[in-house]
Amino acid sequence: MTAAAGMIDIKAEGGMARRFWSSRGVAVSVIVAGIVVVWYVAAFLLNAPFQRDLDRRAEIERSPIEFVIATMSQPKPTLPAPHQVAVDTWQTVALVSPFRPTSLLYHAGVTLASTLAGFISGTLLGIVLAVGIVHVRSLDKSLMPWVISSQTIPILALAPILVVVAFNLFTGQMKFPTDLSRFVAKALISTYLSFFPVTVGMVKGLRSPSPINLDLMRTYNATRSETFWKLRLPSSLPFLFTSMKVAVAASLVGAIVAELPTGAVAGIGAKLLVGSYYSQSIQMWSALVVGSLLAAVLVTAVGVVERRVNRMMGARPA
Repeated sequence: MTAAAGMIDIKAEGGMARRFWSSRGVAVSVIVAGIVVVWYVAAFLLNAPFQRDLDRRAEIERSPIEFVIATMSQPKPTLPAPHQVAVDTWQTVALVSPFRPTSLLYHAGVTLASTLAGFISGTLLGIVLAVGIVHVRSLDKSLMPWVISSQTIPILALAPILVVVAFNLFTGQMKFPTDLSRFVAKALISTYLSFFPVTVGMVKGLRSPSPINLDLMRTYNATRSETFWKLRLPSSLPFLFTSMKVAVAASLVGAIVAELPTGAVAGIGAKLLVGSYYSQSIQMWSALVVGSLLAAVLVTAVGVVERRVNRMMGARPA
């Protein structure tokens, strides 16, 4: 009995160890640790030539450890070390009022407003286009190729054009304030990037019901409207939310890119632009980190809404 109990304990411990190493948290931690190590190595390799040139001009001799430390503490490094970015992010996020322009939360809020406007309008546009493509054969043949070809235009080339059009239209003809016109321009670019994944995903979702289920609806003498609301739309929701996660990230990218040619003085894109002007690489990377965290929050929010909708519709939790 004692030996058997020992074997059971060993198996239980082995199972716990396997579950621990296969858990999502451990996997993410290992990946993050690997990225940090590679980041430190890359920071040393990129910053070392400049630091070596500084030491040569100042006639300073350093030990290997002192040299490594010096490459990781440059005020304007080629590639900031992770701890430099972490310290600057903490100082500009946690130690500054979010209502002051020196706070990254303030700039993230400016970018978030245009991101949400573009994401909502892009999602609605994508759903409307998808419904039309699925139910109108002529739109399927004529509109879908244009939807696909629209994404072949580089956003960096299209953004200045949309900005000029929006400024001339809203500031000139409609007499909108400059800030509002800039907001509309950024929202338009976010809409342009976000509507495509929603359109493609929604078309796939609306066409996902099997022929047997469609024949069953015809057997019940269901109208096209009833078939849409009771079969096609519920079947399309998994595709819709998956495409919305892609769309919200694309909308954020569009808002950041749109802040570059609009001359924005606030926003993550504006921080990146100012940092590039004055070679403030640490501030640029801090803005990138905050933008990445903002994207993660937005994608997580879409996932939370997806789980709530699935629960309301009686779907089993994954």
